[in-house]
Amino acid sequence: MPEISVIIPTYNRISFIERAINSVLNQSCMVNEIIIVDDGSKDGTKQLIKKKYPQITYIYQENKGVSTARNRGIMKTNYDWVCFLDSDDAWHTNKIEIQQQKIKNNPKALICHTDEIWYQNGKILNQQKKHKKFGGYIFKRCLPFCIISPSSVIINKEVFDKIGFFDEKLPACEDYDLWLRICSKYPVSFINEALTYKYGGHSDQLSRKYWGIDRFRIIALENIIQSNTLDSIQTEEAKQELLKKIDIFLKGAAKYDRNEYHDKCVAIKNKYA
Repeated sequence: MPEISVIIPTYNRISFIERAINSVLNQSCMVNEIIIVDDGSKDGTKQLIKKKYPQITYIYQENKGVSTARNRGIMKTNYDWVCFLDSDDAWHTNKIEIQQQKIKNNPKALICHTDEIWYQNGKILNQQKKHKKFGGYIFKRCLPFCIISPSSVIINKEVFDKIGFFDEKLPACEDYDLWLRICSKYPVSFINEALTYKYGGHSDQLSRKYWGIDRFRIIALENIIQSNTLDSIQTEEAKQELLKKIDIFLKGAAKYDRNEYHDKCVAIKNKYA
């Protein structure tokens, strides 16, 4: 069976992190290592981990963002397969076992994700149709927004060697950016079972911290177009999505008087229109 490292990035999530850790420790199939990368927590996370979970590898860094934390975790892993788990999320007891079996039965698969359940304030949220998950070559489906949750993924480190890591320059939508790059080159295996539990509604979530979150997707789209790694069809699909996002973003910026983004967005639009 694949040998697996689990990376849990965290930042001031002492109220939630034990739920995440215990959901890994209680898996029906044990993982080989758990690495927590603490992105500068000041809430006692270090003391908690050292006292209650001495078997876990704990890494502390000054606050640099979740991308840096995940990347540092990847570089510290000792095994070929990596799972991410955000510190406010959790897993179904059989997640790892089911994903291991999926990989074993599909030896060419290098990425596998699962369906998920969303919770907010203790209640299950009904997901919209647009959030439906898929497998296969899903680059086009990834263009509107992120449809792969980092907490649901198991991925072979070979992919990072060829595609690169999370973009540490992006303060948000870093997962959207990575999945675009990955899905432009690799098929994705999908397990149509809700094995990942995502908990939302926290005041420190990035979607609340940053206004106009689509501006980071615009950056990601232009980056991948400029990279010259897409085929001609993918390039055209990415350009069309980029132009669509710019139009919507500019309308929102005008409505909320956020004119500081206007000139840059117009310049990008003129480049591809």
